[in-house]
Amino acid sequence: MRRCGLLPDGRQRVKKYLLTGLLVWVPIGITLWVLNLTIGTMDQTLGLLPDDWQPDKLLGMHIPGLGIVLTAVVVLVTGLLARNVFGQRLLAYWDGMMRHIPFVSAIYNGVKQVSDTLLSGSGKAFHKVLLVRYPHPQAWSLAFQTSVPGEVSQMLDEEYVGVFIPTTPSPVNGFYFYVRKADTLEVDISVDTAFKAIVSMGVATTPESELSSARTKE
Repeated sequence: MRRCGLLPDGRQRVKKYLLTGLLVWVPIGITLWVLNLTIGTMDQTLGLLPDDWQPDKLLGMHIPGLGIVLTAVVVLVTGLLARNVFGQRLLAYWDGMMRHIPFVSAIYNGVKQVSDTLLSGSGKAFHKVLLVRYPHPQAWSLAFQTSVPGEVSQMLDEEYVGVFIPTTPSPVNGFYFYVRKADTLEVDISVDTAFKAIVSMGVATTPESELSSARTKE
């Protein structure tokens, strides 16, 4: 008797259907998971309200996402207060107090400087996108040009640039180096495009037709 089973073409079709289904559901599933995690985390801010003001008691039911509304209101009110004279004085007092607390001041100063750079609309967190030799001389890595402290630049005999090399797929971690400017290649792409390539591990890239060739600084 002939053994029943799928033909090779049938197995290939089933495999393609499975992969197509995964391509549809994986982004949806991850997005829903991130949203659920975000909403659940922000809902914890409702614990700051008095018991009599808890939405669950007032409404008689739990509505997910109210923590996001509360967080947005708190941030908005803080921004409004920080725009007037009284709020600026209060923030200056708080800032001065945090800067004079041992150990806490080191953390606060570093985080505040980074947040001011990233969130400020008046400046850019990174100057440009570079290619640098990392982790060995035969490899290139995407990096973002930052700044070199004046005390450091005075100790170097050549022109160096500060570079931040983010890790994949989490670009918030990485390495900070000083490298010779002559040993870098400037890439004519935006910081957002470079971040997209890093987060997607190179899967989401910009077509070559939209990119300019790298310009050597040698």
